Parts: sequence; structure tokens; C-alpha cells
Amino acid sequence: MPFLKHTFRDQTPLYVFVAVLFLVGVIFGALMVGALTLDQQQDLAGYLDNFFVSIHQGNVDESHSFFDITMLHLKWIGLIFILGLSVIGLPGILVLDFLKGVLIGFSVGYLVAQYSWKGLLLALLSIAPHNLFLIPVLMISSVAAITFSLHMIRSRFFMQRNQSLKRPLTSYITLTLAMALLMVGISSFETFVTPVLMQWVTPLFIKV
Repeated sequence: MPFLKHTFRDQTPLYVFVAVLFLVGVIFGALMVGALTLDQQQDLAGYLDNFFVSIHQGNVDESHSFFDITMLHLKWIGLIFILGLSVIGLPGILVLDFLKGVLIGFSVGYLVAQYSWKGLLLALLSIAPHNLFLIPVLMISSVAAITFSLHMIRSRFFMQRNQSLKRPLTSYITLTLAMALLMVGISSFETFVTPVLMQWVTPLFIKV
């Protein structure tokens, strides 16, 4: 598919831009940890203490968690797809990539700030594994959405208005569906594997 080849091979600058934007979000999220008030830190600490106990005791409804996690990831992909269908959605795609970086940066930053090396170990086992697959999927989806939007701009405003968008749209939908299927697999890993990894380190966080 020409559109897919264009997306994967010829859009290196866009991939670099999206990656840099994501990294800026990670840094911003990590810096936000220092802005938390004492009450906010205590509330988060209390929530995590209960969460660690639940994970350690295996009190997790995996079927319910799988549905929630899958729907969250699919909504993220779906929103990127919808924004890619409109020219005005371009800034929204970039905002989503930045926000994803902020969320990850804040999560890792808080764990490290609160629990030192134990927090870093927990982040490596609970946040890093599935995000190693999730982040590339989001980047591919984002670049494809940006590429399609730019294609619409070129075809409607800078080239012939009667140029067909059928083939690029079909390729865009196909790619999005493929990324959605990958998200289901990532959700399975996050639901069934990540809790097992976390059980190895949760005893370090449980207060006796």
C-alpha cells in the first residue's frame, strides 16, 4: 500500500517530532511531582498502600480489569483516528502524545521520589514492560493520523480538489485496525502479566 509505505518509510521527521514531544511530556510529568502538596502526596501514598496490598493478596478481578484497560487503550487509538480525519484535529493528536508522556513521566517520577530505588524497581516491572509496546503503537497511530491529515490538506487546498482519498483512507483505516488489535494484546499483557511481575516486589512496600 503506497500510503502505508509513505507512513513507515518517508515520515522519519514526523516520528522524530512525535518522539521528542513525548519525551518532553515525560520530563514535564516528572517535574510535576515536585509541585504536589503534602495532602496530595499523602492521598497518593494511601491509595498506593491499598493497591500494593490488593496486588500482593491477588485481589484483582482480571476479567473486569482486562475490559477496562482494553477500552481505555482502544479509546485512545479511536480518538487519534478521529482527530486524524480532520485538519483541525492535528493539534489534538499532538496534545494526546504529550499527555501520554506526562502520565508516564509523573507515574515513574512519583514512584522514584516516594520510594527511591524500590520505586524505580517497581516502575521497571509495572510501567516499563507494556509501555515498551504501547508507546510505539501510539506513535505509529499518531504519525499515520498526521500524515492522513496532511494528505487531505495537500489534496484539497494545494492540488486538484477532485483527487480521490479512497485509497489513503482505506490504508489509514487498515493501519488503525491493526494498531487496535495490537492494543488488545498489550492490554492482555498488562492485565495478566504485569500483576504477576508486581507481586515480586510488592512485599517491599507493604507495611507490617
